[in-house]
Amino acid sequence: MNKQIRINYIESFGTQDGPGVRMVVFTQGCLLKCLYCQNPDTIPIQGGTEMSWEEIFDKAMRQKEYFGTRGGITISGGEPLLHAEALLPLFKAIKEAGYTTALDTNGFVWNHHVEDLLEYTDFILLDIKHINPHTHKKLTGVQLSPILEFAHKASQLNKRIWLRYVLVPGWNDSDEDLHEWARFGASIKGVERVEILPYHTLGVPKYAEMGQEYLLSDVKTPTPDLKNKTKQIFEEEGLKNIVVK
Repeated sequence: MNKQIRINYIESFGTQDGPGVRMVVFTQGCLLKCLYCQNPDTIPIQGGTEMSWEEIFDKAMRQKEYFGTRGGITISGGEPLLHAEALLPLFKAIKEAGYTTALDTNGFVWNHHVEDLLEYTDFILLDIKHINPHTHKKLTGVQLSPILEFAHKASQLNKRIWLRYVLVPGWNDSDEDLHEWARFGASIKGVERVEILPYHTLGVPKYAEMGQEYLLSDVKTPTPDLKNKTKQIFEEEGLKNIVVK
């Protein structure tokens, strides 16, 4: 097994990607090509810096005094499940040290390495970007069904799940889509929290730096009314602990 993990960057003292204070590791490589991706530099499989799991673990342990009883490490991306085999010893070590593990994932990858990794995963932050298969393919470049299957499998493994919904005006803000997404979310056992993440354009300058066209330049950030409507619809469908970021 190649123990090297391709890392785009590491954020210390993160508070937005799981409970408590966390070290957030952004891996390199993603199979989705989301039109609004805020980190397009993480999409290519090749790139980033290679690190061993031991190096990442040592870096995390230098921050452990800030983790408390709830904090730990979150692996994000890119898509962390592309590195599932190499991440397994890291998650085992973090758990043995007494801290929590989390995956911030799009749920598109499933294999026996992913299943092994989930055994040592405390929290899954699952980003389901659209509930309509046709629009999901247009928005992300991939099929929706593997992601919904991932949600069901994670639920069957009794994982603690935080659902995430990037609210993109004109793309996934219709009442029909919101109701259907929320109904699916409410059907998944283990969902402890739902995060509504309003679309923003902070990553747009990266596209120019990479010589790429940003295709959603005409999309505005969600209004307060739209965010409130989304939260209300999610509540109507039975979702609990909804947080608007």
